[in-house]
This record gives sequence, C-alpha cells and structure tokens, in this order.
Amino acid sequence: MRPLLLLVCALALLVPAAQAAPGTSLTITYIEDVDRPAERTRWTVECNPAQGTHPRRAAVCRELSQLGWQVFRPVPQDKVCTQVFGGRQVAIVSGRVNGHAVWARLSRADGCQISRWGRVPSLLPPGGVR
Repeated sequence: MRPLLLLVCALALLVPAAQAAPGTSLTITYIEDVDRPAERTRWTVECNPAQGTHPRRAAVCRELSQLGWQVFRPVPQDKVCTQVFGGRQVAIVSGRVNGHAVWARLSRADGCQISRWGRVPSLLPPGGVR
C-alpha cells in the first residue's frame, strides 16, 4: 500500500496542477427601446485572445483588463443621482470578468445610470434620447 501511495505522490509532484486561468467571457443583450424588448441585439465577448460577436471586442477586452469586474457594481442605494433622463436603452451584461461572476442591468434612467452606461466606452452604443 505504501509503495502505491508514494507513486501517487511522486506523480502529483511531477504533473503540474491544471489551473484554470481567470478569464473574461460576457454576453451583452442590448435593447434600443425598453418598450420594445423583443427587438434586441445580443453580442458575446471573450478575451485572451479577443473573440466573439461584439463589433469592438478587442477594445472591450482592453478596457475590462484595466477596469476589472468592479466596473459592473451597482449604484449604492443611498447615492443621490440627478434626475436626468438619458434614453430608453437597456443592456444586460452577464458572464465573467477576470474570473469573477458579473450580472448587471444597465440603463440611462438617471445621472448615475448614465454614468454606469459609459464606464466601459466600447461595450455599448452611446445611447441617448431619440
């Protein structure tokens, strides 16, 4: 029994542990008008290397590598936001950024949400009232 245990331990030292590299993989669902949710566009982004269906995937990957997953944190509930309407656009972002799970609903409903919308400039269209 001991020789078998020693063999297993020796093999474990020789074979490097397979470690999943923290990756970035997102699905972005963009809705131009919240009153017409059936009219949506869906993009994907994967980084290292930049791949997917998003038209600016390389720029999105560069920005996310600098900003990290925290860019998708929600606005704190006690934050005071300007009551400026920025448009009817909505986006749902889900997946992983640098190995961290993210889910965010982005809108342009007030000043705080407009600011959130623009944190990753290449991720979404500029939006605005039409």
